[in-house]
Amino acid sequence: MNGMMQAAVESCPGCGLKLPPTEGATHAYVLSSPGCWALYSEVLAREYSDPAYMAVHRLTVDAYAVQHPGVPERRSIQSVNVHLVGLHLVLDRGADGAFARHVIGAMTQKLTDRLTWLDPPADHAALTVRDVIEARDAADHGKRVRDWAAAVWASWRPHHSRVSALADEAIRRM
Repeated sequence: MNGMMQAAVESCPGCGLKLPPTEGATHAYVLSSPGCWALYSEVLAREYSDPAYMAVHRLTVDAYAVQHPGVPERRSIQSVNVHLVGLHLVLDRGADGAFARHVIGAMTQKLTDRLTWLDPPADHAALTVRDVIEARDAADHGKRVRDWAAAVWASWRPHHSRVSALADEAIRRM
């Protein structure tokens, strides 16, 4: 190390992002480090403050939630399933955020008994919320969120057929 001390880092338990250790809030069942949660909160604040950034909000929420799946318990099981359906609808079927939100609502009302724990990917997606926070403007933000969401969705490939079937069932029950 040539006499230099290496800065301490901690890995986010959800996405693996390495950040300096910090104190701070996290989520009750979306498993993340305080530093990663703080970055996500910054992205949300940016989206809520400007409609141009808000255009990709559905993907932001879904990507973060499934990249930080938590542990097998009721809330995490529901979260991962509905947010994977959100990614599937927007990325694979070209649905808009409003439609995805309605389907997710139907799932939480009518399909909770059909939701099961889906084993998270062994490897983290290459992109994280850190890649989004570095956006220069709203167009760059949108591209970065779409790329992040696509990488996260791809990492869950073993569950794609199950997620598609859940989406179909939720749509039928709307």
